[in-house]
Amino acid sequence: MDAGGAYNPRTVEEVFRDFKGRRAGMIKALTTDVQEFFRLCDPEKENLCLYGHPNEHWEVNLPAEEVPPELPEPVLGINFARDGMAEKDWLSLVAVHSDAWLLAVAFFFGARFGFDKADRKRLFNMVNDLPTIFEVVAGTAKKQGKDKSSVSNNSSNRSKSSSKRGSESRARFSKPVPKDEDEDEEEEGVEEDDDDEQGETQCGACGESYAADEFWICCDLCEMWFHGKCVKITPARAEHIKQYKCPSCSNKRARS
Repeated sequence: MDAGGAYNPRTVEEVFRDFKGRRAGMIKALTTDVQEFFRLCDPEKENLCLYGHPNEHWEVNLPAEEVPPELPEPVLGINFARDGMAEKDWLSLVAVHSDAWLLAVAFFFGARFGFDKADRKRLFNMVNDLPTIFEVVAGTAKKQGKDKSSVSNNSSNRSKSSSKRGSESRARFSKPVPKDEDEDEEEEGVEEDDDDEQGETQCGACGESYAADEFWICCDLCEMWFHGKCVKITPARAEHIKQYKCPSCSNKRARS
């Protein structure tokens, strides 16, 4: 069911890149594109699966017909439970199964192309450095990032929060500065540097940490930062937004 036909990553880096692409697509389905995902998971249809593709796209479709399939298959019948559970619980369940599928696909490639013990360990460590889909959907990835940041540099976070509110629109559309603002403290010890790295700002949609030359936007309600591309906001569009609400906060307001 892969978009673009067969694709066989052969190195640890290629498998990890494949993993990240599929993961990004599935996170979009369960967060920014959740309304479309909900609509496609019609309980009246046959067994449906959520697929993530290496190009960061997602797809709801029937399982592969060939037996055995070319790749491990995601869980069947996600649509049947849609209306029988609270939406949050249903999305969390799909997220857990999606995490399991991503690991299965990654280590399927590892087994197929003969990764040794060191390669498998390196692949797992690379995967483990990213928040799981479940952690992103449930919001625990955001809380973990906040907790680490507050423990490592509480005073720095307070100053960053006050600057975001003080500058209004310009601050909301600026790029978060997770490490540079602590340059003066880097001379005080290596331990603080390690803590600052753990406290880096994470995108509330994809869970990935801040990187240079990326546009970010801050939600005025939950005060979480997001990649502009993850929430489909461009810098030009952001200039005309008086109060930005992320997809999660918008959905909460709509339901209430």
